[in-house]
Amino acid sequence: MRLLHLVPSVDPQGGGVIEGVRRVQEALAAQGHTGDLVSLDDPNAPCVAAHPGPVVATGPSSGGYMYNERLLPWLKAHAGEYDAVIVNGLWQYTGFAAWRALHGTKTPYFVYSHGMLDPWFKRQYPLKHLKKWAYWPWGEYRVLRDAAAVVFTCEEERLLARQSFWLYKAREVVGSYGTSTPPDDAQRQADAYFAAFPALRGKRLLLFLGRIHEKKGCDLLIEAFARVAAQSPDVHLVMAGPGDESLTRQLQARAQTLGLADRISWPGMLSGDLKWGAFRACEVFCLPSHQENFGIAVVEAMACSRPVLISDKVNIWREIAEDQAGFVESDTLEGTVALLQRWLAATPAQLTTMREAALHSFEQRFRMEQVAEKLVEIIRTHSPPPRA
Repeated sequence: MRLLHLVPSVDPQGGGVIEGVRRVQEALAAQGHTGDLVSLDDPNAPCVAAHPGPVVATGPSSGGYMYNERLLPWLKAHAGEYDAVIVNGLWQYTGFAAWRALHGTKTPYFVYSHGMLDPWFKRQYPLKHLKKWAYWPWGEYRVLRDAAAVVFTCEEERLLARQSFWLYKAREVVGSYGTSTPPDDAQRQADAYFAAFPALRGKRLLLFLGRIHEKKGCDLLIEAFARVAAQSPDVHLVMAGPGDESLTRQLQARAQTLGLADRISWPGMLSGDLKWGAFRACEVFCLPSHQENFGIAVVEAMACSRPVLISDKVNIWREIAEDQAGFVESDTLEGTVALLQRWLAATPAQLTTMREAALHSFEQRFRMEQVAEKLVEIIRTHSPPPRA
């Protein structure tokens, strides 16, 4: 098959969507399914030049909605060249343009909501939710209603998506999601990481890797770390990732007040060997998020055989708990403290067993090759029959 992937942006600092799309594309290509990637970025944007594959950048786009005048004509001219179009994400122009261009044509489109229908957003941002309601009936509602299928990455996401808007209709299917097997040579990656951050060598590293954002529970992790730091002087917290500079400064100031400034590192966004080296170097990965559709970094840690400490708002928490690949608690300070205490109380033998379980869970559930196979199956099952 030939598939077209629509994304708002290829900028990796915007979150894990583009990383997942890129990995899916690679896995599909390995199975003989070619495709193209179209974004709303300005063609001259640095992220377009830095993307490791070709991008049809239809921008520049305006506002948070990222509207531009080039995407719709491009889709109308080229959509017939593809067996299916895959829309990634909601609330930006990609979905509505796909609906306008493809509704009623022979080219089906499929939508990944990527957690953007989670009711957490409704509770956390009620004014924004009211604005979305004004747009919903003539916009995203129709995008979802007329899609060949709306693909959810896990059962938890599918159930939560029904709670945000009472006007809701979709052909729901549950696929899967994940990441590619990490590059080989784990020792080289760990060495590269410690070469960049030599002061961390010999420490028991607790890793957070992701956007520094209020929904990720970064504040909970720092407060919980303060509760256990005294009993574990060899533990060091690594807060790796891009994000809101104001929030980062607030978190760093709080760490200073708590007397933890020298026990928390803020390396910024890590990529390549440094990213994989961070996973290889840590003892466990922690994500006490208030809302997480999937959590690519969670699965990347498991692929590196690292146990994961997560909240029950990370939508794959049931799978993690079932596979005993880590610990799960509530997205509260008490729950986050419990995560760290359970980790610190584990024996070396128990941690070894958890590392093995984490890797096994990744291989059985979250390898990108399996994700690509499931996506192809969904497209073939839900695409309309060819017209006579």
